[in-house]
Amino acid sequence: MRRSPTPTASSSSSTGVPWMGIFSRTRDIIAANFTDLLDKADDPEKMIRMIIFEMEETLVEVRASAARTIADQKEMHRHTVKLDRLQADWGEKAQLALSKDREDLARAALVEKKKASDMADQLKAEIAVLDDALRAYEMDIEKLQTRLREARSRQTAIAARLESAENRVKLRTLLASERVDEAMARFNQLERRVDYAEGRADALSLADGRSQPSLADEISALAGQDKIDEELEAMKRALSGNADDSKEA
Repeated sequence: MRRSPTPTASSSSSTGVPWMGIFSRTRDIIAANFTDLLDKADDPEKMIRMIIFEMEETLVEVRASAARTIADQKEMHRHTVKLDRLQADWGEKAQLALSKDREDLARAALVEKKKASDMADQLKAEIAVLDDALRAYEMDIEKLQTRLREARSRQTAIAARLESAENRVKLRTLLASERVDEAMARFNQLERRVDYAEGRADALSLADGRSQPSLADEISALAGQDKIDEELEAMKRALSGNADDSKEA
């Protein structure tokens, strides 16, 4: 960041702003490397909060300084207008004195006109310096806003990473604890009890003989019946054939 021009003594004393302190602080923040700061920090989340707070505070101060500079500039403009009028007034008085053959008074009037002109030139030079300062303020504010958006984005990312890490720690702690093993053992016991209850129900069904065959069992029985019928018919045909052979003999 380029160093903004230092305002004149009159403008800096009227605003009461530590100009170079603000410029130095702003330059340090703009040039800061967030990645290095966060990598070296013991608590990145706390560090990014401090960075954002510092940037917001500096942004407020820079804007306040810019506002005071604009006010000083407007006041200087009003003074230059008055000095321009004063120069014109002393010029008219010099002409009047000269027309009355009072060269001494005309010379004195021109001296006063020269004083007013010098003061106006000085104020205009200071206004030009403040113009440069305002342009520097505008650049600094834009850069600070960009860095602030970047810092807030980092803050969101860090918060998400921290939450994810904490959740993983909780999950791994839970999986590694004896309570999980105990819960799984109880679950196995519960499954065993369910198996035993279902076995008792099946056993009672077998004991009373009233169990109903399933659809698959009935279809299998039909298929078995067909095979028996076919085998019986084959045996009948065989017996009938033997009987016919004995008669012919």
